[in-house]
Amino acid sequence: MKKASLWQIIKEDFSVVSQKDPAIHSKFELLTNYPGVWALFWYRIANALHKKGLKLLARMIMGINQIFTGIDIHPAATIGRRVFIDHGIGLVIGETAVVEDDVLIYQQVTLGGVSLLKGKRHPTVKSGAVIGAGAKVLGNITVGKNAKIGANSVVVKDVPDDSTAVGIPAKIIVKGRDKSPLSHNKLPDINKEIFEYLVKRVAVLEHAILTGDKNILEKDKELDHIYEAFIKAMKD
Repeated sequence: MKKASLWQIIKEDFSVVSQKDPAIHSKFELLTNYPGVWALFWYRIANALHKKGLKLLARMIMGINQIFTGIDIHPAATIGRRVFIDHGIGLVIGETAVVEDDVLIYQQVTLGGVSLLKGKRHPTVKSGAVIGAGAKVLGNITVGKNAKIGANSVVVKDVPDDSTAVGIPAKIIVKGRDKSPLSHNKLPDINKEIFEYLVKRVAVLEHAILTGDKNILEKDKELDHIYEAFIKAMKD
């Protein structure tokens, strides 16, 4: 299979917007409303220069790009085809990060390192993954194929293929392929759920104390089932 040229890949970067963003109404909007596309454009050029040994020039290009787009991508990072950076402001992709094909990344995402040692120290994001707004994916870890990372999650461990992870630190809450787009408003709030459980348990105890209700054990058992299911989900 013939390898795609640099300009073919750049053309894909621009064309993928119409497939992944319903907000676009004309090609002219690409010029003014999509910093993520332009950041990838300049990254492609800088990456090609970096591979040819022109590392200083490549860093300069990406430095200027950062001023205009608010997106910081190291020219040595590896980014595949048809990657779409939606909005993108505040995005950081580190030197040894690997982003495979057809990945969707939202604004304020960090693909960062946790070590000062040389070598692979940034994440690998497999094809088809979706990284929600504000998520921090840190260290030499892998986000699996078609995985989804919830908004503002902090990921410090591998995420399996076809899984959804949310929270700080991120926990796997869904296993198995979910073909629907990442719906940030439908992801469970783990902290909210445990607080709701605690509030309900306190309410049961207060009711029993004030009324002398002898059915407290039955109500308490119902809450125990909720709690056990919650703990099991966290361990899984």
